[in-house]
Amino acid sequence: MPFRICKTFEVENGHMLSKHPDKCRFPHGHTRKVECVLSADSLDSNEMVCDFKLIKGLVGEFLDQYDHALCMNTEDPMYEVFKTAYGDRVIGFDHADPTTELLAKTIFVFLCERMQEYSAETEGGYTLQSGVRLESVRVWETSSSWAEYAE
Repeated sequence: MPFRICKTFEVENGHMLSKHPDKCRFPHGHTRKVECVLSADSLDSNEMVCDFKLIKGLVGEFLDQYDHALCMNTEDPMYEVFKTAYGDRVIGFDHADPTTELLAKTIFVFLCERMQEYSAETEGGYTLQSGVRLESVRVWETSSSWAEYAE
């Protein structure tokens, strides 16, 4: 069994689900917990899968854009109104409701790409050995509900 680590982040984030039949179609917010699970078959020269600070460096700024932002379907009739009023604090999901499932996938895809870029860089402060894999990203919507994406 491989070694596994998890780095957790918290993000205050809102969304509107335009396709939802009930209250979730209105703007509302969540204190989201984001868990990034990485694994490796062996440890690096520091006896780690990778340093937790590296994970924060790779995905932290990306997650910051979601902090105190409202995620919306670009097809929502109010999208342009909110985008004009609040600018970059409104994040559009192209032709899709910004469900927790899609947020987990978005973060997963970004972090995978960023890990590949970082491992190709020659001037990195932290080691990211070639065998490190992003196993999953889990996003908690409430204390009792989460969505996870993995490949």
